Amino acid sequence: MLFELLAAEEGPLRLFNYLTFRTGLALVTAFLVTVIFGGWMIDVLRARQGKGQPIRDLSLEAQMAKQGTPTMGGILIWIGLILGTLLFADLSNPYIWVVLAVSLSYAVLGFMDDYAKVTKQSTDGVSARLRLGTEFLVAALAGAFIMGLHGAHTPMGHADWGALNPLAEWVASFAPETSVERNEASFSGGVAIPFVNDYFFPLGGLFVVFACIVIVGFANAVNFTDGLDGLAIVPIMFTGAAFALIAYLTGNFFFADYLGIQFTPGAGEMAVLMGAMMGAGMGFLWYNAYPAKVFMGDTGSLGLGGLIGVVAVAIKHEFALAVIGGLFVLEVLSVVLQVSWFKITRKLTGEGKRIFLMAPLHHHFQKKNWPETRVVVRFWILSLLFALAGLATLKLR
Repeated sequence: MLFELLAAEEGPLRLFNYLTFRTGLALVTAFLVTVIFGGWMIDVLRARQGKGQPIRDLSLEAQMAKQGTPTMGGILIWIGLILGTLLFADLSNPYIWVVLAVSLSYAVLGFMDDYAKVTKQSTDGVSARLRLGTEFLVAALAGAFIMGLHGAHTPMGHADWGALNPLAEWVASFAPETSVERNEASFSGGVAIPFVNDYFFPLGGLFVVFACIVIVGFANAVNFTDGLDGLAIVPIMFTGAAFALIAYLTGNFFFADYLGIQFTPGAGEMAVLMGAMMGAGMGFLWYNAYPAKVFMGDTGSLGLGGLIGVVAVAIKHEFALAVIGGLFVLEVLSVVLQVSWFKITRKLTGEGKRIFLMAPLHHHFQKKNWPETRVVVRFWILSLLFALAGLATLKLR
């Protein structure tokens, strides 16, 4: 880690001891790397993919005009994100590694899906059963590991779930040290209740199931949203910025105590990782803005959604994610409602009916003849409002 080599007690280099300074450096580094290597990466992807990403025929001229655009641009995001994180994050912090493990696992799964689509020139990639099964397995392992890290900072330690997880002793050994002792034995397997001051509803071993739902659900919500040029990446950056701030506040005992939110030792370091994600996202937008030169594909959307999901679980702000990431929630809800209503009405009347002209929601507005740029910018505005609303709830307790 570069910052440990450069950090000093006195002089200008002492800035490397500050989390905010390292977050800014990670952001700038990731942005520059992504922009500098973006053109070269796009040329490589275009040369290897030939016809590019196959476009599903949705009877939308604007969509079919994108045929031939290379996909897997998420690789570019990951290069910038990983480099910015490795250079400026504290690599002895276990939260950094669990977040990277989940997000990169999802990115690899997304890459396999993109690769299958490109090579077969079909919109069908990895089977849904294999994909969801892998996502839940990775999320379950991450949830158990995070539960162990949280358990190391309760009066009962990890004893309340140690019988469930035989690796409890090993996991807890990675937890950052703290002199602050919790009053809530339910912190390890508990879920923070919105608007209630530092209280956790105990789930015990079911916390792992809850973590799976949050991580897998948000990863796929982001995946559904990625359908127009620049539509997903900017809301991802807004959401990432909000959670970078929350991670910083949650990892600082004095700020957490003032706001009445759950203090999680070591969680602040995830702000550096989120800063790298925002920088890489900005660099990707440089090439993904309308008209896009490259699509992020599942390589990007699935991994980035998983990254934000696991950060929300680690800092115990899962319900805040539903507000801050409200745009993604709306997109996936539009699909669920559309499919459910169609099946219900077909069973009752013999003819399926639809709520929206098309789902996900952004295609509904395209069907209403909104220009693509209008849909994208208005969705960006909604995403920013959701992020601000979620941050505003921090003091409402």
